[in-house]
Order: sequence, then structure tokens, then C-alpha cells
Amino acid sequence: MRARQSGFTLLEVLVALVIVGTALGAGLRAVGSLTSNSAGLRASMMATWSAENRLVQIRLGKEFPEVGKRNFPCPQGELNLICEEQVLTSPNPQLRRIEVSVFAAERPEQRIVKLVQLVLRPSRT
Repeated sequence: MRARQSGFTLLEVLVALVIVGTALGAGLRAVGSLTSNSAGLRASMMATWSAENRLVQIRLGKEFPEVGKRNFPCPQGELNLICEEQVLTSPNPQLRRIEVSVFAAERPEQRIVKLVQLVLRPSRT
């Protein structure tokens, strides 16, 4: 009689390799997804800062902008952003509705963020 040798069979090793390979593939996919989400969140945060900067500038300068639309560059860090400011009338003549939309310069057809604010006509003192 032959003595039984201890160890793994080829089939057991192949099954283990398939399981480990599948787990590693899923892990790499998850890390890749987190990386792309991180870049999108960063761009969204910086676009929000650009829009907020313009709205704060209007508020602090006590501006009452004319009705209309204008575009201007509003970069943040190394991101080249384009801001679109649209000033609309409101039912109350003492208020103006200001919408600031931010787009990536490389993809001007895709809006990243849009902020809206109502501005009160400054009082004459």
C-alpha cells in the first residue's frame, strides 16, 4: 500500500486562485471607483466656491446688477472654470434673482453647480 501524501491537489489550488483573483479584481474596481468619485467631489467643491465668491462679491459690494447674462472665467486652483451669471427680475421690484452656474472650461456643455440668490435693492441713504 502507498502512504497518502499530505498537501493540496491541483484542483484545490486552482479553485483558491480563482477565489483570490475575483476578490482582488473587486477590490481594484472599488478603489478605482473611489478615486473617480473623489475627483468629481473636488471639482464640485471648487465650482461651488467660485459661485459663492461671486455671490458674496455682489452682496458685500451692495450691487444691484442689471438684468442680463454674462460669462467670465472663475478659476480655482488648477481647475479652469467658467462662471455664467444670469440676473432676472422678480415679482418684487426691490429684488433681483441672481443665478450663477459654473462649467469646466474643457466641457462647457456640462454644468457642475448652480447657485441662486435674491439681492435686495440697496437703500438710498
